[in-house]
Amino acid sequence: MHVPDGFIDAPTSAAAGAVAAAAVAVSLRGARRELDERTAPLAGLVAAFIFAVQMLNFPVAAGTSGHLLGGALAAILVGPYTGVLCVSVVLLMQGILFADGGLTALGVNITVMGCVTTVVAYAVFRGLVKVLPRTRRSVTAASFVAAVLSVPAAALAFTLIYAIGGTTDVAIGKVATAMVGVHVLIGIGEAVITALTVGAVIAVRPDLVYGARGLQQKLKLRVNGELVDVPAVPAASAPAAARSSHRGVWLAGLATSLVLAGVVSFYASADPDGLEKVAADKGIDAKAKEHAAADSPLADYGVKDVDDARLSGGLAGVIGVGVTVVAGSGIFWAVRRRRTQDVSPVSTTVA
Repeated sequence: MHVPDGFIDAPTSAAAGAVAAAAVAVSLRGARRELDERTAPLAGLVAAFIFAVQMLNFPVAAGTSGHLLGGALAAILVGPYTGVLCVSVVLLMQGILFADGGLTALGVNITVMGCVTTVVAYAVFRGLVKVLPRTRRSVTAASFVAAVLSVPAAALAFTLIYAIGGTTDVAIGKVATAMVGVHVLIGIGEAVITALTVGAVIAVRPDLVYGARGLQQKLKLRVNGELVDVPAVPAASAPAAARSSHRGVWLAGLATSLVLAGVVSFYASADPDGLEKVAADKGIDAKAKEHAAADSPLADYGVKDVDDARLSGGLAGVIGVGVTVVAGSGIFWAVRRRRTQDVSPVSTTVA
């Protein structure tokens, strides 16, 4: 659902950019509360993983493909505020380096793919986990439903933006029907990927899943005939092996991302994605413009002057994962450091 330049007029794109900037600013503040010793090391990895999986277009209908949006996955793994930042980092890297998603439409893309998917998915997810049994399976099931609903919600958000500032005269009802219809199917693929990923992390380290916190029943001891809660062990007092296992999860996730982007992406569907298909069928791409970064050495997810398609795409994918994990980790490290400074005790020494 990467919106290219020319689909939305300049005033509406500017307004969407302002909304996206405000959302990112709010998310930077909110992420300070989410990025603790568990989520901070993984947030950059989540961004890189989303970048990698977005390269894996899967067929959803005749001549149409879809790919992960990632808002639901990011929100559940590292928190909704951090999730918005994760998707925003991915969109920024894709727009600047790979000519994927217009630069003038960056605000539209962050609003639709980053904000709407994350907010809708996390709201649905939190609502479900409150009424479902407090189990790991419930978290996985809730993540599936949340991801399914987040994708057509994003399609509706795009349709609304297009109704306000679309550059072609197309019946909005037809656009909405086509967008929601195809993105419901894409949402199923999104849900499968999200649920499998969340389930895999929960199976190994449930404490690393932000959306699963507080779901496990507290251990109780019987003292003098009464049941009392067992005090939680502070993270700083956790065994060194448990703390160091963050590195194992991080390395496994990075290796998986590199394989997906560098190898598996070659076998992705070459059919146009949902938005591209609807745009071509309904004529809303009539005024689409060439991307400002069309001459980028990595444009269209290939390395310039590398003739072998498999090698070119694989190298571009690996570079993309590397750049995204470095950029994301740098941003989240800075946010985490700001949180540490905010909560540091103030000296009370009197001179």
